[in-house]
Amino acid sequence: MIATLPSPLKRVSVLVTLAGFALAALLWAGNEYAGLSIPAAVLMAARWLGILGTIGYAVARRSLTTWILVSMVVGAEFGHDWPAVASNARILSLIFLSMIKTIIAPLLFGTLVVGIAGHPDLKKVGRLGIKSLIYFEVVTTVALFIGLAAINLSRAGDGIVQPPASQTASVAKAPAQSAGEVILHVFPENIAKSVAEGKVLQVVVFSILFGIALALLSEAKRKPMLNFAESLTETMFKFTNIVMYFAPIGVGAAIANTVGHSGLGILVNLGKLLATLYAALTVFLLLVLLPVALIARVPIKKFARAIAEPVSIAFATTSSEAALPRAMEAMEAIGVPRPIVAFVMPTGYSFNLDGSTLYLSLATVFIAQAANIELTLGQQLVICFTLMLTSKGVAGVPRATLVILLGTAASFNLPEWPIFVILGIDELMDMARTSVNVIGNCLATVVMARWEGEFGKAHPSEAVSESISS
Repeated sequence: MIATLPSPLKRVSVLVTLAGFALAALLWAGNEYAGLSIPAAVLMAARWLGILGTIGYAVARRSLTTWILVSMVVGAEFGHDWPAVASNARILSLIFLSMIKTIIAPLLFGTLVVGIAGHPDLKKVGRLGIKSLIYFEVVTTVALFIGLAAINLSRAGDGIVQPPASQTASVAKAPAQSAGEVILHVFPENIAKSVAEGKVLQVVVFSILFGIALALLSEAKRKPMLNFAESLTETMFKFTNIVMYFAPIGVGAAIANTVGHSGLGILVNLGKLLATLYAALTVFLLLVLLPVALIARVPIKKFARAIAEPVSIAFATTSSEAALPRAMEAMEAIGVPRPIVAFVMPTGYSFNLDGSTLYLSLATVFIAQAANIELTLGQQLVICFTLMLTSKGVAGVPRATLVILLGTAASFNLPEWPIFVILGIDELMDMARTSVNVIGNCLATVVMARWEGEFGKAHPSEAVSESISS
């Protein structure tokens, strides 16, 4: 959660930021349009004055989100002023990405096994589980195709200058595979080898089969392994949080290296990508989730008031999980029975991340566009099919989609350097997609309750009602 701001430091930081950037803008305008000959050092000093103000604001705020946003500004300015030095900062972003990659296999294994084997009583939850999974699959698939259509229309990745060959030498180009080889590649022959080589799809298939097998065991034999999987999942959550403390440095280094090599013009492509994502998410909300809510006769105003706080938490923290307790309370308060909330909401956090799945298809094609790789419609459909599987089981933690994005790029032999570009605005994109994740999961609980004929029959406790109305 966001810490309370020390008012004096906050006010001073804001004033310094506004003064510095205003001065920089006036000097730049005078230099460009009034014929003034202002030394470059003076212009740089004015810009850094504003940036120092943003750093002071981050110190006062003591929020990881704020630090990441500030690091983007610092990185862009550093790359612009000292491009030669900024090129050496790439090692920091590589360290960050390497640490993120270590999370892939254990995170997917833990979340999928718990999601499947955690509800072994098929007589009790089978009908609700089947309905939920069908709903999740349909909605997330539509989200994938909306993301695919949006990036193909905007072509946000076109025109990005590729880094020198020395920065992409590690990206190996695999030979073309036949359809049979592609299908065979889905199934692991050695799970340790799949983990070591970062074959995400094979890890997912193994985890699903393992979860099903575990669910078929007796309670006594299932419980120890289920406890291990739950503990592994929680450990990976904490591991991710630890790695994210390095995020401001990794993100700042990534944007500095990008701007240092390609210039500030790269920010135009980033702006197009950001606008494309926000537009696609808006289309998804208006043309998919809103009609679903109307068909399910969801009380729109009441629902909107109930989700306002959990969505705000998700937006501010970029973590769906941070909003989970409040979201569950909100859904129970508007009439969804607690058993349905308890099953659908956590399951949706693994299988119904609408915003994240839309982003994944959009970002994967952006990577190909940035690398000047033309993907055929068939290849894009295969990518969507793969993401339909790999996006399931991604926990609602900050930047978890980055894990899957790296795995998808590796699976389809796409270069990783465009991901360094995306890192620069990943925080801004994560705010939007995480908010849509929470909206989608809240709506799913109401839809399932309505489908089961249980919506409105629940009587929430006074504590829950008061917590939502306060």
